[in-house]
Amino acid sequence: MKHQAGRRRARRLTIGAVVVLALAGMNGPWLYRFGTEKYHQYSIDRPRYKAANGHWEIVDFPEEYRQNTIHAALLRTGKVLLVAGSGNNPGNFDAKRFDTRVWDPVEGTVKKVPTPTDLFCTGHTQLADGNLLIAGGTKRYEKLKGDVTKAGGLMVVHNENPDKPVTLPAGTEFTGKENGRTFVSKDPVLVPRAEKVFDKRTGAFLRNDPGIGRIYVEAQRSGAEYETGTQDNYRVQGLKGAEAENTYGIAEKLALDKKDFQGIRDAYEFDPVAEKYIKVDPMHEARWYPTLTTLSDGRVLSVSGLDDIGQLVPGKNEVYDPDTKKWSYLDTIRRFPTYPALFLMQNGKVFYSGSNAGYGQHDVGRDPGVWDVATNEFTEVPGLSDPHLMETSGTVPLPPAQDEKYMVIGGGGVGESKASSNRTRIVDLKADDPGFVDGPALEKGTRYPQASVLPDDSVLVSGGSEDYRGRGGSDIRQARLYEPATNTFERVADPLVGRNYHSGSVLLPDGRVMFFGSDSLYGDKANTRPGKFEQRIEIYTPPYLYGGKRPDLSGGPRTISRGESGTFTSKAAASIDRVRLIRPSVSTHVTDVDQRSVALDFEVSGDQVSVTVPRNRNLVRSGWYMLFVTDEDGVPSEARWVEVP
Repeated sequence: MKHQAGRRRARRLTIGAVVVLALAGMNGPWLYRFGTEKYHQYSIDRPRYKAANGHWEIVDFPEEYRQNTIHAALLRTGKVLLVAGSGNNPGNFDAKRFDTRVWDPVEGTVKKVPTPTDLFCTGHTQLADGNLLIAGGTKRYEKLKGDVTKAGGLMVVHNENPDKPVTLPAGTEFTGKENGRTFVSKDPVLVPRAEKVFDKRTGAFLRNDPGIGRIYVEAQRSGAEYETGTQDNYRVQGLKGAEAENTYGIAEKLALDKKDFQGIRDAYEFDPVAEKYIKVDPMHEARWYPTLTTLSDGRVLSVSGLDDIGQLVPGKNEVYDPDTKKWSYLDTIRRFPTYPALFLMQNGKVFYSGSNAGYGQHDVGRDPGVWDVATNEFTEVPGLSDPHLMETSGTVPLPPAQDEKYMVIGGGGVGESKASSNRTRIVDLKADDPGFVDGPALEKGTRYPQASVLPDDSVLVSGGSEDYRGRGGSDIRQARLYEPATNTFERVADPLVGRNYHSGSVLLPDGRVMFFGSDSLYGDKANTRPGKFEQRIEIYTPPYLYGGKRPDLSGGPRTISRGESGTFTSKAAASIDRVRLIRPSVSTHVTDVDQRSVALDFEVSGDQVSVTVPRNRNLVRSGWYMLFVTDEDGVPSEARWVEVP
């Protein structure tokens, strides 16, 4: 009996082994992948691997708090503002569903904040008082040529009356004198009064220069028969007598062509303590995809963007005064593509790296250079490699900011081009004759690279895609640390999530880096399925946080003026190697003109660390900063928030 039982047991084991082998034969690839993934996860979770390469983890919010994050800003409270607006979703736009979240990475909480208008593709920057200035956004979504059913375009309205302006409401009809076709305005328009022009020598009256208003119009009915091919003058229906004679429209081609996004003039300050938007005076120009950069006098420059009829703002730049909450035009004209990368230099001028988001003429405003905003003088900086591949490139000010060196990373061809660059280019603006030189190359051509300055002076460069908006499954799941001192890249742990268009990164006060967004055009390599917006947040913990006990930092003042010192306490004071003041990030479309890392002089006495803020107000703009100390092993403290008044 025992012998028979043993034979039955052996038979069962044999049959089981055959079944396992059969299943393995049928599911070999799956088992191999399963085993490979398990081993990979085991490998990257080992302490030794983390200490050398860092570690990625996904923060997946509860479904009710997920959104298509387009913009992210670190607030002086340590929380992160996540702005979607309509989130590149026409359905949200039509339903007026506009989203903003405030995420606390320490507590892990997420709060929904009422969003006053569609802040999708807005501009933003940190203000001196810790508020965030947000300006521009979306008035209308684009329509591709095949989706446009009513002919339309720009109507330029003239007012020849020098005595009063004219306001035309939405729905105003314009009828062509030659073509007889009628077009209807989509919004109200204010047309200023005409300007009387006199001879400067004699004082004699010469003429009236008409006031000009611009408005988008479209045909009353659908169909190609309502298109126009040539310029025509248009009568304004509803006006009578002299007003009808003085007010008229002129339009070129009104057709079924693609209609671009349209911008808005609205502007807000976001209060990080009250966690709400506060409306301020609107800009003079509507802007979609603008860049906001703080100037030497503390005012904020607003540049570029698509206007309220979907055309590039023609170099009419303006500035915001945080004291009066009002906007005023610059006296000069300077044109850039949308989301140009503009950085305030230590001499008060503005450096344009050439990085941009794309909209604009291919041969206007794309050359990098130094812009004197006061005089409008622009000095080109030569030597840029792959100059035709600058759209969707990233630009980062290399630490420390005193060196005034910048790195331009990757980039792609104009529009939906498949071309991309694997180059990095570095410029030293303190050189006698500044010019770009190539830095270390990336493995692949990279559009949409995310870059964040770290407390140890390294720069984390991650993500992007080889093709436009990740087409063909071309997301690049690679990350590197750039070391400015050696001008080298070091490959580190690969991110878990691919990120391309509508993505960015933000340094957190604990020294980790948050990544958000990604808006793939397609969801498969064959480009047959529509893409899905990436709503997951990802956190990268750099190797330095696995390198040993981090130095502590406590006490000290909350405010340190330029040229003044403040004293903090640290048990690790004797091991401190460097002190950095890092301006919090405001990131969108791989554009972050706020982040910079300023080196501080410091002295150590016992457990006391005295730090001194540089005097240059262009180097250290007024506002809130993260103060990090880093020890001899490159391990940073957690940040202390410090205000520079």
